[in-house]
Amino acid sequence: QVQLVESGGGLVQAGGSLRLSCTASTRIFGIYTMAWYRQAPGEQRDLVASIYPSGGTNYADSVSGRFTISRDNARKTVYLDMNSLKPEDTAVYYCAAKISKSPTNYWGQGTQVTVSS
Repeated sequence: QVQLVESGGGLVQAGGSLRLSCTASTRIFGIYTMAWYRQAPGEQRDLVASIYPSGGTNYADSVSGRFTISRDNARKTVYLDMNSLKPEDTAVYYCAAKISKSPTNYWGQGTQVTVSS
């Protein structure tokens, strides 16, 4: 079992920035692909960004150029740096972890991000 704990959510004005953090319990953090998803009420949960063990990244088109995902394997932590925030970024943000080709995706409890106009 892998526990994931998110932090850093909150209320921010449009155009502002936030850093989300997710710390994992696993001893083999370095081999997990890590990701951030988000979900607004009544909406599907969508992938925001992911980062592979190699350090390679990918982003949803809606956040490309504004958000940056990174990882610190020594701290077993993945970050999401969010800049130029928009009201449409408002959602619960979830951290996820998965080993390639494993059917199991681990989820954190989520952290609320609210962007006011």
